[in-house]
Amino acid sequence: MQVTSSVRKPLITGGKTVHDVTEDICRQVEAKPSKLWGMAFGISVVTLLIGFVAVATTLWEGIGMWGLNKTVGWAWDITNFVWWVGIGHAGTLISAILLLFRQKWRMSINRAAEAMTIFAVICAAQFPILHMGRPWLGAYWALPLPNTFGSLWVNFNSPLLWDVFAISTYFSVSLVFWFLGLVPDFATIRDRATGIRKKIYGALSLGWDGAAKTWSRYESVSLILAGLATPLVLSVHTIVSFDFATSVIPGWHTTIFPPYFVAGAIFSGFAMVLTLMLVTRAVFKLQDYITIEHIEMMNIVIIVTGSIVGIAYITEFFIAWYSGVPAEQYAFYNRMQGPYWWAYWSMMTCNVISPQLFWFKKIRTSIAATFILSIIVNIGMWFERFVIIVTSLHRDFLPSSWAMFYPTIYDVGVYVFTFGLFFTAFFLFAKFFPVINMAEVKSIIKSSSEKTA
Repeated sequence: MQVTSSVRKPLITGGKTVHDVTEDICRQVEAKPSKLWGMAFGISVVTLLIGFVAVATTLWEGIGMWGLNKTVGWAWDITNFVWWVGIGHAGTLISAILLLFRQKWRMSINRAAEAMTIFAVICAAQFPILHMGRPWLGAYWALPLPNTFGSLWVNFNSPLLWDVFAISTYFSVSLVFWFLGLVPDFATIRDRATGIRKKIYGALSLGWDGAAKTWSRYESVSLILAGLATPLVLSVHTIVSFDFATSVIPGWHTTIFPPYFVAGAIFSGFAMVLTLMLVTRAVFKLQDYITIEHIEMMNIVIIVTGSIVGIAYITEFFIAWYSGVPAEQYAFYNRMQGPYWWAYWSMMTCNVISPQLFWFKKIRTSIAATFILSIIVNIGMWFERFVIIVTSLHRDFLPSSWAMFYPTIYDVGVYVFTFGLFFTAFFLFAKFFPVINMAEVKSIIKSSSEKTA
């Protein structure tokens, strides 16, 4: 009788050696930009410049150029802010939490995910700054500094101020964590480079010598930073959720928001990582490093977090009914059947129904299906933030103050600007920095060879 057992697919395929890893990854950095990369980079720069017109107009004319009104004072800009913060969550989760749990499948994707975190947080920061109207006149009011106006401090009771601390801390730790992981790979490129490139990568490698003591200290610092970053994954989007949960607006005033927002952030973040990694995988021919195993594991995370988000949606309706508060009940009825019903049902279709397709292994391991569904998930998560913010505001307690929100070309233009900024930064990163963590991938190959020896 023949006995069969399920064997997990290898993390690195193609029989790669340590030398092959160095050659394959460094080649992307050392070679001239390809035509495909040039086209993609050109499109992203054009998008950035088109969006910059809207940003410049907003700064010059003020946020009156947006579609805000006396009822909907938060809309497109805060929707995009929360969406970008959520996008940035997967990078730190992959890098920090999965590192602490010794999950080897993270090693080929963590570098790009960490870069995505940095760029997404930068994009998110644009919206609160622009919402200040004239940031050069008042941005410093968000900083807890004594001033010449009588040592007037910021309102520490406001979740909006907590955002400043949480996101700046998250950005700082993520940036250090990302750069630290790049140092050994910069040293590898430095040893192969000549001329000015050798000096640049030599400076970036911070004198890395590859000694045993250097590696020991590197691993110790990585674990410390992972330990610091892990609570930030939970705290940042929890604090973002407090912007809404601490208010009295129907549809916002709920205690489920912190875990609901965290799960949604991981959900959307992993979807964006998949979108970027599948493109990078194809453009730089990294099929042997970003394997079906990596894609399947990320899709499993999307199934889990998408199911949590679906449960949160149902729980919100139950609590609105159970509370017996008419305003709360109407808020959710309005989401389903009000003027913005199309946004609500788009959210439900993209976030609750589409991820369940990943229960089928054939879809879960399909490159095309994964790419399409990852984009659908992020569309759905944008609609989720829009539904929470706009539909809760546009019909408040007083029917006499009800008003519709219609985005203007400047609302859309600022959003386009952040897309251009994000992809321009990511394409520059993918070309001039090693997009795969060579040091960690080599450790996988070494451990695999030791087991088979």
